[in-house]
Amino acid sequence: MGLANYITAILNFAAFLCSIPIIAAGIWFAQKPDNVCIHLFRWPVIVLGFLILLVSLAGFVGACFYKKTLLAFYLCCMAILIALLLILLVFAFVVTRPDGSYDVPGKGYKEYRVDGYSSWLRNRIVDSKSWYKIRACLADTDVCPKLNQQYITVDQFFAAHLSPLQARCCKPPTACGYNFVNPTVWTNPTNPTGDPDCYLWSNDQTQLCYNCKSCRAGLLGNLRSEWRKVNIILMVAVVVLICVYVIACSALKNAQTEDLFRRYKQGWI
Repeated sequence: MGLANYITAILNFAAFLCSIPIIAAGIWFAQKPDNVCIHLFRWPVIVLGFLILLVSLAGFVGACFYKKTLLAFYLCCMAILIALLLILLVFAFVVTRPDGSYDVPGKGYKEYRVDGYSSWLRNRIVDSKSWYKIRACLADTDVCPKLNQQYITVDQFFAAHLSPLQARCCKPPTACGYNFVNPTVWTNPTNPTGDPDCYLWSNDQTQLCYNCKSCRAGLLGNLRSEWRKVNIILMVAVVVLICVYVIACSALKNAQTEDLFRRYKQGWI
């Protein structure tokens, strides 16, 4: 195996290793309770990660055995995958940039407004006809029930750093002035007109605030937070893959130039 092929094989192995954190990030993202209920966001990262893995393996085999067809396949497909990864990364940054959170005085958690998020997210989640299925799915998760095991007293609960989903689906809006019994049971609101969702709150553990508009805002907040964590991994992966691809192209071009020069020299002699 020539030096250029050896370098290309190492670079493809590096790209193969780079696909592993992408797949891991996709699996982590897909297993989150909110994403279990929203199938649209579950698969793009995982699929891209596996495609990068397969293409890297093809490039590795092509470099080891100098299979020009596999190397050409690798160069073409990897360019497409890097472009798709860049598009996904930019798109995710754009749609998750708006932040609908706001501070609640005296509380460790924030609350969230639907209007604070991007119109694309609102149209796909909040205003979609599938919300009733999403709501039922959320009610079947342990997002809210586990709060009763984690926080016993009102002081513990108010100091807690709740996820957006917990802060907006598992309890009534703070503006309503409900009295704390436990994290998912609240009584006697002092300001029932403080928020339209005040009348939608229910102590029925299958209902809670899943019918509230604020719950939709909490879901968007969770998606935004998780996507931005995944974006960090994707950004590092894109930089590494671009560097690997550029070096691999340069190595292959040099190998072809040396091969052409050697044939020319042999023919001259």
